[in-house]
Amino acid sequence: MASYYPEPTNIWESIEYSSLGTSIAESLWAFPTLETIHVIALVTVFGTILVMDLRLLGLAGNKWTVLQMSKDTLPWTWAGFVLAAITGTLLFTSKASTYMVNPYFLWKMGLLALAGLNMAYFHFVTYKTVTEWDSSPVMPGGAKFAATASLVLWLGVVFCGRAIGFTLGIYY
Repeated sequence: MASYYPEPTNIWESIEYSSLGTSIAESLWAFPTLETIHVIALVTVFGTILVMDLRLLGLAGNKWTVLQMSKDTLPWTWAGFVLAAITGTLLFTSKASTYMVNPYFLWKMGLLALAGLNMAYFHFVTYKTVTEWDSSPVMPGGAKFAATASLVLWLGVVFCGRAIGFTLGIYY
């Protein structure tokens, strides 16, 4: 039996009522499988960022240089982020209209954007001088600020992500 979806009235409904969106929404396994992969990818991102941030704060991993830790964690961070972005986009297509009115989703996207800006500033400004403080027991203020901001922002992303799951049926 074919599903009936009304004529889309905005871009979010067009995405949601697309063949991809309806396939994910109507499948018994697609959404939970994508959600599981999304969570695993996000845990990978958060875990690798946490390790690096704790190193920048001087709270853990001090026997490794910042450059070595970055070299070891960054590929995992990016792989996890790409996988989380792909699965998150696919999840979004199945309930685009609902997500776009859910304040936790909007906050999550805003916090992700801020985390990206924080990372970009760190890598293009603070990290340029990493060879000067790479193995120092005391990190520069800019590195500590970036690490603290990163932890706060990513904890907010995780919190909002969980809250989305608990509030999907509330906001329409």
